[in-house]
Amino acid sequence: MIREIENFIDIIKTEKIEIYNEFSLQHELGIYLRSQLVNLRVQFERNVSFFFQNTGEFVKKEIDISIFTTDKSRLNCAIELKFPRNGQYPEQMFSFCKDIVFAEQLRRSGFDQTFLVIFADDPLFYSGNGDGIYGYFRKQKLLSGSITKPTGKKDDIVTLSGCYQVRWTDVLDNLKYAIIEAMPNPVRQIPMNGMLGIDGAIDE
Repeated sequence: MIREIENFIDIIKTEKIEIYNEFSLQHELGIYLRSQLVNLRVQFERNVSFFFQNTGEFVKKEIDISIFTTDKSRLNCAIELKFPRNGQYPEQMFSFCKDIVFAEQLRRSGFDQTFLVIFADDPLFYSGNGDGIYGYFRKQKLLSGSITKPTGKKDDIVTLSGCYQVRWTDVLDNLKYAIIEAMPNPVRQIPMNGMLGIDGAIDE
């Protein structure tokens, strides 16, 4: 599925598709995936209860894009999307972390692949001071373990099973993207080609 997502991004680079907020990203990516995966269902905002009986552990309830067979005998892919537009940098970065946890939960529960795809055209999401939560998204600090919400009462904590590194790739002008593939269990992961894979040598 990573190939289809990156092919979609290549079209954005040609300016044949314009994304300008999170809804447009979801809509355009979903339409593109439907055109490529004609034998699969590609649906928006499906509740986790549509796929699973036990839904208590999930940190979210609706999946941005779900890809599966008609009879649900195979859950091919779940994709979470982020395209923040209104600042709130630490809050949005914590929301990114929460989406990774959700993707991990979906993977453990039965999806073959799960991704978080982030787009950002505000440089403060991917550059600047690297203190605290900023370091994960601005300085490629390894993202793992428990992450505390950096604002408010700081009593909201999410815990990641995997270890990830956010690597931004240029699209157009200030627009960049990062793709994180969630892993279902605590494993050692290493960077490969802008995303992460399981144990092995770093692919330069």
